[in-house]
Amino acid sequence: MSNLLRAVNLGKEYPLPEGVLRIFSGLEFELEAGDIAAIMGVSGVGKTTLLNLLGALDRPTEGTVFLEGEDIFDRDEKSLARIRNRKIGFVFQFFHLLPEFTAVENVGLPVLMAGSAKEVALSRGMEILREVGLEDKAHCRPALLSGGELQRVAIARALANEPRLLLADEPTGNLDWKTGERILHLLLDLHRKKGLSSVIVTHNDKVAEFCGKTFVMDRGELKRSA
Repeated sequence: MSNLLRAVNLGKEYPLPEGVLRIFSGLEFELEAGDIAAIMGVSGVGKTTLLNLLGALDRPTEGTVFLEGEDIFDRDEKSLARIRNRKIGFVFQFFHLLPEFTAVENVGLPVLMAGSAKEVALSRGMEILREVGLEDKAHCRPALLSGGELQRVAIARALANEPRLLLADEPTGNLDWKTGERILHLLLDLHRKKGLSSVIVTHNDKVAEFCGKTFVMDRGELKRSA
């Protein structure tokens, strides 16, 4: 197997009125193609910050990230946005769906942003909603959907452009465990069917048990769990 994702000497700090706030430095991380890995740690340790760097939502203070062997930060913002849209799928704890759009419109939005016609985007949206079992809710707006349905729509949106990498930040954190477990089974099923490489950030041991590898963030360090 080959590395799909590799972080090298990764660090992030934020300026403060006096000095800087260092979240972590010198982090190393590798994800082999086809793997699904959990990154665990207590709240505030920097898990989401790391995920944002791995997904090019933010730039590191030091180090870099390689996706399919390419240094993703050796690019301008427009090129980075293109990578995020076409190669990386994001799933968030609070869904981040657009309330004025229907489910199928939310799912088709990344396809539309990639340059496809509206008809193509909606057709793809319906196709992937069918895969997550929500074809019958395609024309519902988010306010009419349950928490589990909202997350399934968010997962469908993340996969609309057939990314190679899926990054999920506490994907069950806003759901009861029974619903969350169904979401995890769906993520694993799609991970296998679509040949994804996936990273799930969580503080929940039960979620980590679904993953093939587990890493723990603690006091600025990232270590593989035994």
